[in-house]
Amino acid sequence: MQPTIILTQKQIDFFHQNGYLCLGAITTPEEVERLRGVYDRIFERRAGREEGNQFDLAGSDEEGKEAALPQILGPRKYAPELADTLYEANGLAIARQLLGPGAVFTGDHAIFKPAGSGAATPWHQDEAYWDPNLNYRSISIWMPLQEATLENGCMQFLPGSQDWEIVPHRSIGGDTRVHGLETVEPVDESRAVACPLPPGGATIHGSRTMHYTSANRSSVPRRAYILGFGAPTTPRADGRRFPWNEAKRTAREERRRAAGSSDAEPGVSVKAAM
Repeated sequence: MQPTIILTQKQIDFFHQNGYLCLGAITTPEEVERLRGVYDRIFERRAGREEGNQFDLAGSDEEGKEAALPQILGPRKYAPELADTLYEANGLAIARQLLGPGAVFTGDHAIFKPAGSGAATPWHQDEAYWDPNLNYRSISIWMPLQEATLENGCMQFLPGSQDWEIVPHRSIGGDTRVHGLETVEPVDESRAVACPLPPGGATIHGSRTMHYTSANRSSVPRRAYILGFGAPTTPRADGRRFPWNEAKRTAREERRRAAGSSDAEPGVSVKAAM
């Protein structure tokens, strides 16, 4: 499929200066409607649960307990019709403008905030989830499948944080049973910029850009479908460690090991919280 979006130089400069970018549309209303139907179907059947690819991002992920923030890693594995979309074609074209011609698709994930109860995704940097032995040049493109508002959990960014090192993180609430991460030190939210979007709009952010989404206080679910793109990784020689990931003891990881799955976090080979 051929892309239909080319960023302006002003948009490219804004991204590199601020670490994020908002677009009013990255695909068509017709594609959004089709993807929403597929999205709802795979969440309804909890696709990927046994392999550890469906889990509660913000809770302990216990069986029989309602998830606070359900997530599916690699949803196109369970719904191939999510591939070869205009969304992906435009995402790849954007990635190559921002990261260079070597940028490739690296993975997808989907996060569902239930109406009236979907948990907040605390402030974090995506790279904090990934292999600390590698250098990354990557972006995530976040598309809502309904209107994204402050009430239901649109994306919020801290401009300039793309130039930070990875700050200390921990499992949400300090509970190592929880897969999701949060920064240890509070973020200066007075500097945060919220990005409400229409269905099929998109935000783009780098792997070190600090970001957050609020709890869903609205009467409708908040559906987000995220694509990752990146330039080739390179090895680091400084012995960097992310002890917050080493400390995790999640039910998701137990299921993944039991299934013999080698699937990596989106963004690590090919994120995991927005």
